[in-house]
Amino acid sequence: MSMYPKNMFFTSESVTEGHPDKFCDLISDTVLDECLKRDPMSRVACETYVTMGTVIVGGEVTTKALFDVAKVVRELGNDVGYTSPEYGFDVNTAAIIRTIHAQSPDISMGVSKKGKKIGAGDQGIMFGYACNQTKELMPLPIMLAHKLAMKLAEVRKKKVLPYLGPDGKTQVTIEYRDGKPVRADYVVIAASHTAAVVTSDGKFTTEEAKQEIIAKVVRPVVGDLLDKKTKITVNGTGKFLVSGPQADTGLTGRKIIVDTYGGWAVHGGGAFSGKDPTKVDRSAGYMARYVAKNIVAAKLAQECLVQLGYCIGLVDPVSVMVNSYGTGKLSDEALAKLVRQVFPLSPGGIIDHLDLRKPVYRKTAAYGHFGRKEFAWERVDAVEELLAKAKNI
Repeated sequence: MSMYPKNMFFTSESVTEGHPDKFCDLISDTVLDECLKRDPMSRVACETYVTMGTVIVGGEVTTKALFDVAKVVRELGNDVGYTSPEYGFDVNTAAIIRTIHAQSPDISMGVSKKGKKIGAGDQGIMFGYACNQTKELMPLPIMLAHKLAMKLAEVRKKKVLPYLGPDGKTQVTIEYRDGKPVRADYVVIAASHTAAVVTSDGKFTTEEAKQEIIAKVVRPVVGDLLDKKTKITVNGTGKFLVSGPQADTGLTGRKIIVDTYGGWAVHGGGAFSGKDPTKVDRSAGYMARYVAKNIVAAKLAQECLVQLGYCIGLVDPVSVMVNSYGTGKLSDEALAKLVRQVFPLSPGGIIDHLDLRKPVYRKTAAYGHFGRKEFAWERVDAVEELLAKAKNI
């Protein structure tokens, strides 16, 4: 039994690293990494705002780290590709405004405990999810959307399609029959570009460029899921010439569904980027995914949703919930009990177990925080312990 009908169409979207909101996530997580490189105990809540010709980097940061924020932002912008007004933004000439102050002493008091105990940096609910639709144990629509967005960036940076700009979005609709994904019904690509591929009347992206994008981006990623009935739209408004921060103001934390499960699973509402791991929005979100993935990898369930609830200043979660949607080999109540036995769920325990004080966060900011094997929370190293202890539940 799944949470969804057996026969349906489900859609998820992703964005490229040059989408203004995602560019802000990247800046916030790059600032976080720079702090953690110099001071692993840094407390960081970094928010970024980008608009035409301007970047504002602000928030609450308590750290021993010293570095040039503007230099870091400009280096990142050059890597992303925002190097010309042609793309809607030139990071080398933009104004970069830094507005940072220390973490609230009231929050710090709740987080900083004697010894190794760390209290939660906020109240809140975090969800993690896994299923057996893909080898990454993620829903298929969001994985395809991410891979399409990554492919857009790849063909741009390798000059395969040199007219592309950094800004872009992808979307995939998958048809499910009897609970299984069987085909791609609709693929949507929004790919920013230069004037080199605008029709002579100035109204459209050229058909040649659209077909190149389909050939070089869509077909290599979606592959056999495409059929004669699959619909593909590239730049549905006609063209995507005015793009980036020139066209769309960006903010950190506005792509929380892109960052997680593409709308397939429940979300607690908290964003990830720019937050150090004492913020349970991030660390417990990662732990909930780790828990759910290990349960599915252990074949204790075919799909699994985990909820963790926290109170600011308290060490242990106030609640642990598991929902296997009827696919569990144990009851959901038993699975929740098993989770408490196997996994460290305090903020300090999570940080230590997943090694979250390392500066790994810039890599997470674009193309999804889950389903990518380079991250510690994607390990499936708790399978044996889960199976051993499940026998005694």
